Amino acid sequence: MGLFDSIRGEFIDIIEWTDSSNDTMVWRFPRHDNEIKNNAKLTVRESQQAVFINEGKLADVFKPGMHNLTTQNLPILSTLKGWKYGFDSPFKAEVYFVNTKQFTNLKWGTKNPVMLRDAEFGPIRIRTFGTYAMRVSDAGKFLKEVAGTDGHFTTEEITDQLRNIVVTRSTDAIAGSKIPVLDMASNLDEFSKFILEKIKGEFDEYGIELTKLLVENISLPPNVEEMLDKRSSMGIVGNLGAFSQFQAANSMEAAANNPNGGGMAGAGMGMGMGMAMGNQMGNMFQPNQFNPQTGLTGGNQNTPPPPPPVVQYFTAVNGTQSGPFTEPVLQQMAQAGQLTPQTLVWKNGMANWLPAGQVPELAALFMNTPPPVPPPVP
Repeated sequence: MGLFDSIRGEFIDIIEWTDSSNDTMVWRFPRHDNEIKNNAKLTVRESQQAVFINEGKLADVFKPGMHNLTTQNLPILSTLKGWKYGFDSPFKAEVYFVNTKQFTNLKWGTKNPVMLRDAEFGPIRIRTFGTYAMRVSDAGKFLKEVAGTDGHFTTEEITDQLRNIVVTRSTDAIAGSKIPVLDMASNLDEFSKFILEKIKGEFDEYGIELTKLLVENISLPPNVEEMLDKRSSMGIVGNLGAFSQFQAANSMEAAANNPNGGGMAGAGMGMGMGMAMGNQMGNMFQPNQFNPQTGLTGGNQNTPPPPPPVVQYFTAVNGTQSGPFTEPVLQQMAQAGQLTPQTLVWKNGMANWLPAGQVPELAALFMNTPPPVPPPVP
């Protein structure tokens, strides 16, 4: 390299920046110690601004385009340098390129649950999550207030501060809205717009424009969500009485198909429950008819009144309680030898357990029971 090339290399005549990253907000032109020659070319691309700093002071700001650096387009720097009639010699200045594109999909969320008072659930904790987008709107203010002399400033260095602003203001907005927790999901768009307008001014103080803010989710603690799921299930079931009858019918069918499910006693109990359920369900579907004597519409006039409630007994054998069993089931058990006059029984209304033979309603069951079969004759 000749002497002329060496001297020429100390002067900068082309200043530009091509960004290959997705998170760089400010980049300082690397050869800041070298002098910039008169009439040098400055290339500022779209979504960029170039800021000149002279002796620590903010000088000129250039927007996108091709610029020839002369006294005509460096008015502030010319004033600082005292160039009244132009300059011919190179000058020194730091050049910072500021990225003005939108930085999107920046996350925010509450680190700890937010406590609020809900009209339906009382004191409750919630979490909020979302995203936001921002861009540098004032390159000079952003350098003075945030980036400073950082030669490579990224979004990571400021997102924590911005996230704290978003979380604080969103918490105030949600807690002060007085909207029930169950209705918050239908108001996410309103929350987003309200918070965006509320904190725009705070971002402007940094030379940043908040272009988009979204509240994506407002969630409850896992144990509260589990209880809500159970409550929703109850709402889907609807009539709990009818659902209980349906479950009982399924249980009887399963018991009948299970050879180890209790034998005669289990099947008999199922029949007793089935008869009671059948009577109840039969009454539900009786057609309504008009009674000319009373002027009222009621059930089928040819249908007898509902039967009395079925009496059921519990049995105790060797300290183990079984039942309840209806009288027809107990009769089958007596015939099979599973119920004897000494078997202890109890029903609703009895003060104590009594042998079955001492209960008048059950004593007749053993009178029709045949005696034991005699042994075969040798």
